Amino acid sequence: MDNKSPLDQPARKTQWRQHLIEQRLRLGDRLARNEALQRVMRVWLVDRPDTAIGAYWPIKGEFDPLPALFRWQEAGREADALGASRERKIGLPVIDKASKTLSFHRWYPGCPMEEDAYDIPKPKGTERIAPTLLFVPCVGYGPGGYRLGYGGGFYDRTLAQLQPRPYTVGLAYTLGFLPELEPEPHDWPLDAILNDNGAVWPLD
Repeated sequence: MDNKSPLDQPARKTQWRQHLIEQRLRLGDRLARNEALQRVMRVWLVDRPDTAIGAYWPIKGEFDPLPALFRWQEAGREADALGASRERKIGLPVIDKASKTLSFHRWYPGCPMEEDAYDIPKPKGTERIAPTLLFVPCVGYGPGGYRLGYGGGFYDRTLAQLQPRPYTVGLAYTLGFLPELEPEPHDWPLDAILNDNGAVWPLD
């Protein structure tokens, strides 16, 4: 990849996206990386108080967060120390074509699904939820908690509107780190980033 001037950041992002997606699709150790990041997620979630979490349906070689979230959901059905139990909900994004923002609708294994305008599966006819924690896919990520997405701006527009704003966590493989990634005015930094080595943002 060419290292050009910071003034060319949008062009560089396009180049980075193409390179990282191709690299991700060719991963020979995907299973091991998935298992590692699943473990990182499960440990990271242990002390979180959330009962509604938004995630995503994996595409283009993305890490799949749903198995770890299903285990988190199942654990929530177990009695806690006070003898109570909490119902935990998982949401997947549904695109609003008019505003080009996302809402999150409940997902569970076996729930009805349909494809959206981008041919990505989404829940069909399930309730809308308001996640307090949002796992966000990253094509790449850089210093300061900034992510490289697909360039559509859906998450940035969504986060600008959500009140209260959910805690945002990027998920990526280690190969996605871009030390020269710089934010543009519309970019929102993530609150945390996890990769297959562990939690890499915020820095300790």
